[in-house]
Amino acid sequence: MQFRLHSHRHAEAVMRSQAKSERELDEVLDVISGISDGDLLASFDTKAKRKSAAGKKVDKSLSAVINELLRNRLAAKGWKTESPIFKGVEYGDTTKKSGIAKRNPKNPWRLDFAKGSYSIEVAFNHGEAIPWNLLKPVIAGELNHVLKAIQSEFGIVICATNDLKVKGNFDSAVGEYEKFLKYLKPLRNFLTIPMLIIGLEAPETFRIDPKTRRAVTNS
Repeated sequence: MQFRLHSHRHAEAVMRSQAKSERELDEVLDVISGISDGDLLASFDTKAKRKSAAGKKVDKSLSAVINELLRNRLAAKGWKTESPIFKGVEYGDTTKKSGIAKRNPKNPWRLDFAKGSYSIEVAFNHGEAIPWNLLKPVIAGELNHVLKAIQSEFGIVICATNDLKVKGNFDSAVGEYEKFLKYLKPLRNFLTIPMLIIGLEAPETFRIDPKTRRAVTNS
């Protein structure tokens, strides 16, 4: 996938100032750029056929398949998924003795991905959640009165550009990349860590038809 980058607090330059953090950043960017239109189309069609066969409603947008591809490919590179920010079950830490956390998307005190110096949020949810999506990596990166399960230095937020939102048939209420950027200035004093905002671009060869929920080749 093609993408846009915006550096909050000179994020990319700071991330690339150390070999380890640069390597981890490149893992993320390589995973994103390695997702082809063909990968998206194949995953979307496979999921649609499986749900149709089971009598379930077909997904309306590309959000679920993008999430799945990111999760599988980052996990293969050693990134933790559903990583708790804090220790203690009262804050949703369901980590087993093996170090693997149970998947619990409803836990507000967890990150989509974490590794080394980084915490990552994939933000395809309602626009009203933009401040919270931006704040979670900060919580993971700052000291806290609650015992931490993870201590990051940098944050990455992955979201959809307006073009992907339209052509990928995302819900109109989803907060897009362009809107995320508008929040950075008024929240600057609260967003205290270097943070990279990544806006995913739409597929070049197809779009999702909003009426049929099927992929349509671009003419």
